[in-house]
Amino acid sequence: MAVGLSNIAHHAVDEEARAEVDVLNSRLDKTTQLTKKIQASLGRLDVSGQSVRDVAGPLSGETRRLQLLGNNVDSVLAAIDRLRQPADSKDNEEQIIRAGPEKAGLSSYLASLKRLNKSYADMQASNLRANQHTIADLTRLIKSGISQLENYFDKLLRSETPRSIEPLHYITKDKPFPVLPQDKIARLGLVYASLPASQQHAGHESPASKIFAEIRGPYLSSSLVNLAAASVNTAKKKNPGAIYRTGTNGISTYAQAMEAIFLSEYENICSIFKREDWGPVFQAACQAALSELARTLRELNAHIKSHLSTDCYLAYEITEILSGLSGNLETRTGELKGSLAAALKPVRETAKSSLSELLEETRRKVSALQTLPSDGACIPLTSETVQRLQAMVEFLRPISSIMISLGDGGWRSNSGPSGGSTDAIPSLASFDIGADGREIFAHYCLDTIDALLSSLDQRAKILLRGKSVAGVFVANCVVTIERMIRDSDLGPLLQSRLELLDQWRKKATAAYTDVCRDLSVYLFDTIHTSRTQRPTSGQADSASVIKGLSSKDKDKIKEKFSQFNAAFDDMVARHKSYNMEPEVRSMFGKDIRQKLQPLYDRFWDRYHEIDKGKGKYVKYDKSSIAAVFLSLAS
Repeated sequence: MAVGLSNIAHHAVDEEARAEVDVLNSRLDKTTQLTKKIQASLGRLDVSGQSVRDVAGPLSGETRRLQLLGNNVDSVLAAIDRLRQPADSKDNEEQIIRAGPEKAGLSSYLASLKRLNKSYADMQASNLRANQHTIADLTRLIKSGISQLENYFDKLLRSETPRSIEPLHYITKDKPFPVLPQDKIARLGLVYASLPASQQHAGHESPASKIFAEIRGPYLSSSLVNLAAASVNTAKKKNPGAIYRTGTNGISTYAQAMEAIFLSEYENICSIFKREDWGPVFQAACQAALSELARTLRELNAHIKSHLSTDCYLAYEITEILSGLSGNLETRTGELKGSLAAALKPVRETAKSSLSELLEETRRKVSALQTLPSDGACIPLTSETVQRLQAMVEFLRPISSIMISLGDGGWRSNSGPSGGSTDAIPSLASFDIGADGREIFAHYCLDTIDALLSSLDQRAKILLRGKSVAGVFVANCVVTIERMIRDSDLGPLLQSRLELLDQWRKKATAAYTDVCRDLSVYLFDTIHTSRTQRPTSGQADSASVIKGLSSKDKDKIKEKFSQFNAAFDDMVARHKSYNMEPEVRSMFGKDIRQKLQPLYDRFWDRYHEIDKGKGKYVKYDKSSIAAVFLSLAS
C-alpha cells in the first residue's frame, strides 16, 4: 500500500514536470516567431532608412548651400550699404573741404580729410565699376583738401615768421633766440602729421618741408646778413699796417649769433617734423645762411691774402671760431659739419699756407734791403718779425691744430701735409695723437728766427764794410730778439730752446772781435839773442830786458808800441761809435778785454821801459789800459 502511494506521488511529479516543459516549449515557439517578425521588421526598417538617406542627403547639402548663399547675399548688401555711405556723405565732406581749415576748424577739417581718405581706400579695395565716378570725386576732394592744408601750413608759418630779427639784441642781453609759439607748433605738427604718408617720407622734398625751408630760410639769412657785413667791414683797419688783434673782427659775434639762431630753428623743426626729417629740413632751412657765410669767408680770405703779414692772425681766429661752431652744432644737431667745413676751407688753407709764406716774406724783405745802418744798429724788420710771432701766441690753439695737421716742419718750402683731404674740419682722429702743437709751433718760431738771422747775416756781409760792424749788427739783432722773447708770452715756449741764439751770439762775437787778431800781432815779439843774452821767461824786469836788446830790436819794440797804440785807439773809437745794445757792448767789451789785456800786460811788463816813462811810445800803462778795457763794456 505504501509502495502504491509512492508510485502515485512520483507519477504526479512527472506529469507536472511534463506540463511545465510543454509550457516552456509553447513559449519558445512564440519567441521564435516573434524574433522572425522583428528581423523582418528590421530588414524593412533598413530598407526604409536607406531610402530616407538617399533622399535626405542631397536635400541637406542644398540647404547648406542655400544658407551660405543667403549669408553672402546679406554680406554683399551690407558692403553695398557701407560703400554707398561715402557717396551719400560726399556732399557733407565737400562742404567742409571747401570751407577750408580756418572756417571749418582745423580739427573738423582734419577729421573730414581722414574720413575721405578712408572712404577712398575702401572704394579702391572694392574695385566696383559703379564706384568709379565716386572715386574720381573723392580724389578731387582729397587733392583739394591737401592743397588747402598746405596753404594753411604756409599761411600759419608765414604769420609767425618775421622778416628778420636783430641778433645783437639777444646776444647783448643774453636772451634766448625766439622760437615759434607752442600753439602754432602744435597746429603745424598736426597739419604735417595729417599729410599723406608718401609726402612725409619725401623728407625735405615734401611740400611741407619745402614750405618750411622757403619761409624760414630767408628769415635766418636776413637776420644774419648785417653781422656778415660787419665781419667784412671790421677787417678793414684804419691803419692798414697794424697787426690784427684778437677779437677786433665781427666774426666771433657772427658765429655766436649763427649758432644760437640755428639751434632755435632746430628746436622748431624737432617739434614739427618726424625724426627722420629733422636733418634734411634743417639743412634746407640753413642753406641760404650758410651760403652767405661762405661768401663772407671768401671776402675775408681775399682780404687776408692781400694783407697776409698783418692779418694772417684773422685766418687763425676764423679757423678756431668756425671749428668751434661746427663742433657745437654737430654735438647738438648732428648736422652742418660738412657745409661749415666747405665754407671754412679757403680760410683754413690760407692759414696753413701763411706759415711758409711768412717765412719766405721775411727772406724777401731782407733781400730787398738796399742799406743797413752804418753804426750796426738793429733794423725794425727784426722787431716786426718777433712781434709777428708774439701775436701768433694769442692764437696758439688754432695754430696748434694747424701745426699738427701740417706736421713738424710742414711749413718748409719742400714739405707739405702728410696727405688726406683738406675739405673737412680736422678732428683729433685725423691728427697724430703723439703730436704736440705747442712743441711744433716752438720749432716754427726757431725756424723763423734762424731764417731771419741767416738772411740778415748774409745781407750784412754784402752791405756793411768790415766784419766788426756786421758783427755788431747781428749781435744787436740777436739781443733784440732775445729780449722780446723773454718779455713776452714767447718766453715760456722758447726760453729753454734758445741755443740757436747762443750760436748766433758766438758768430757775431767772433766776427766783431776778429780785430783782436790784428791787434794781438803787435803784442807778440820776435827777438834774436845769443844764448847768453836770451831773456828769461815769466815775469821779467823791463829795464833788464831792454838793456839786453839790440838797437834794431829796440826800434822794433818802439814800432810795435806805436802801431798797437794807433790800432787800439782806432778800435776804441770805432767801438764807441757803434750803436750797440747795452748787452752787446758789455759782451763785446768783455771779450776784447779777455783776448787783449793779458797780452798787453805781458808786453808792457817786458818792454815798458823802452821810452823810460816818457810816454812817447808806451801810451798806456797797465792800469790805464785796464780802465779803457772796462769802459768798452759799459
